[in-house]
Amino acid sequence: MLEGITIKLQVVNEKGSDPFNVPVYEESYIDVHNVIVSPNLNDDIVTQTDLEGKKEVYILGIPKGDENEWEDKKVMFFGHTYKTFGTPIRGIENMVPGPWHLKVMCERYE
Repeated sequence: MLEGITIKLQVVNEKGSDPFNVPVYEESYIDVHNVIVSPNLNDDIVTQTDLEGKKEVYILGIPKGDENEWEDKKVMFFGHTYKTFGTPIRGIENMVPGPWHLKVMCERYE
């Protein structure tokens, strides 16, 4: 049976406001277990670059039951930081075979 890796996902929480009443946010990371990391095919990269203006490096398969926010978040794995982009593609958990149901694209973040 396939098993994914543990990655770190950025979580942003509001921790108060500044003297001008503008919200101040705090960034932290949580571990997400059993994430499948897959390199993209060249055809996918060209198509997505044309649509989004970005070049993704990996596609992440997120395990069923995960309720984290994945849109425009930093993720860390393989010793590097990446940023997710685009709208995550979600399948119906009961209809998708295997333990993953969400597809998230990410690119190298420098």
